[in-house]
Amino acid sequence: MADPVTVDIPHKLGREGARTRIAGGVGKLADLFPGGGQVEQRWDGDTLHFTVSAMGQSVASRLDVLDDKVHAEVHLPPMLALFASKVRDKVIEKTTKLLK
Repeated sequence: MADPVTVDIPHKLGREGARTRIAGGVGKLADLFPGGGQVEQRWDGDTLHFTVSAMGQSVASRLDVLDDKVHAEVHLPPMLALFASKVRDKVIEKTTKLLK
């Protein structure tokens, strides 16, 4: 299995504000992946666990909401690992937009 794609996105919303923004926009996270489709999600405290179906694959991801940043971790299956840099760029782009 390839190393997960990880990124930290800073914000100034506080933990609760960031969590609210992410909760309201989690459906848009399917756009992170080529052929993205269904998003399944669950919150565990301030951690959002979500899975996106993409190109017949399941992509498990996690967003840890902290006071001043969101730590994202995306576990790509081998077939999608070729897109790791593009996925990383999209995670930064989409999450930054959610947190503005």
